[in-house]
Amino acid sequence: MEKKKQMHLNLFLSGMGHHEAAWRHPSAEIDRIHDFSYYKEIVQKAEAAKLDSIFLADRYSVSKIGAAFGEFGGGGLEPLTLLSALSAVTSKIGLIATVSTSFNEPYNVARRFSSLDHISKGRAGWNVITSGTDEEAQNFSLQQIPPHSERYLKAEEFMDIALKLWDSWEEDAFIGDKENGRYADSSKVHEIHHKGTYFSVKGPLNSSRSPQGRPVIVQAGSSKTGIGFAAKYADAIFTAQSSIEDAQMFYKALKAKALEFRRTKEETIVLPGICPVIGRTEEEAKEKQAQLHELADPEYGLIQLSKRVGADLTGYPLDGPLPELPAVIQGHKSRTQLISNLAGKEQLTIRQLLQRLAGGRGHFTLAGTAVQIADELENWFVSEAADGFNIMPQIMSEGFDAFVHQVIPELQRRGLFRHEYESGTLRGHLGLSAVKKMKRQGIR
Repeated sequence: MEKKKQMHLNLFLSGMGHHEAAWRHPSAEIDRIHDFSYYKEIVQKAEAAKLDSIFLADRYSVSKIGAAFGEFGGGGLEPLTLLSALSAVTSKIGLIATVSTSFNEPYNVARRFSSLDHISKGRAGWNVITSGTDEEAQNFSLQQIPPHSERYLKAEEFMDIALKLWDSWEEDAFIGDKENGRYADSSKVHEIHHKGTYFSVKGPLNSSRSPQGRPVIVQAGSSKTGIGFAAKYADAIFTAQSSIEDAQMFYKALKAKALEFRRTKEETIVLPGICPVIGRTEEEAKEKQAQLHELADPEYGLIQLSKRVGADLTGYPLDGPLPELPAVIQGHKSRTQLISNLAGKEQLTIRQLLQRLAGGRGHFTLAGTAVQIADELENWFVSEAADGFNIMPQIMSEGFDAFVHQVIPELQRRGLFRHEYESGTLRGHLGLSAVKKMKRQGIR
């Protein structure tokens, strides 16, 4: 009997929660925002629930006003540092860190992820971003963020170098022959001699091949350029979709694009973000969501919205419509388009739009019972809108508890999610084979 297809679940770990006012909620343990034991408890809970992975986002700036309103509500902890520590107190769950190609060097990034993969015994993942704000650029000796197209060209070269570096040690290059004094077979360790537009890297990597061959590659761009990049390089795609219809369109487009790079549908795993608020009844869940909205500050929300869409909206009335946005977007292109489409489709005022974005920044938000949440996830999953989900609790502590103890058992009862891990690596959890030898022609 053929095994029923099961969904993949990743926890998007974000400090006090994904609602922008989560840190103000009575249950938020804000005094633990930099406490390692807080993150250890959450991640161990995720591992006990058999989630595929956890994911840490990252930003490279915070404004003065953003600091006042909790813009860096995740505590500002650097992802690879935190995940390295968490690898020592977990044994199965995947560990995905965000690192930008705009403000780093390929050699350093390749080395760090190889190290995490070794330390965790094959559980590392890299969420590749290009960053998108002038504030971030100004922390790295730039006056403004480079154009969208240029950032992706640089990211492609960055990825090609990283892949070559991870492949610079063959599978059996490490010998460890004490008797004959041979640490490694030098004929199986290769310099890459890369000279390109943005980087020059000799290689090889100064770390032998890691358990997975390379980390799982994750990407989150949903623009046309982002979809092309994801289809070419990514094993998993984090995407923001506000309706099942939009999610199905993205899913179909991504899978079709992946075929152009000689990749199967199973090699690109689509994980839309979902931001649940769970109650014993639907009414209770909606009351919880309303309470969070009451804690949000419209002034801060308007500043955040202005940053996301690349236009100053602070002079527009909150109860008026969203004005027409700039035709040329240099920042987060796909998210700006999503916000514009959402406001237009539902005829939202700016105030209403701020409330919709406060809980998940454009990701799908819903409030309901555990059964209702499971129904929605199942519907997206069986309707080819998702291969699984990036779980984004609006309140981290109590929201994730409710998901683990109420929604996951319901998914398991329906045969949609695992009861036990069947692998010790992140690639194994995702049903991807270990990378034994990178494909030199084409993309890998």
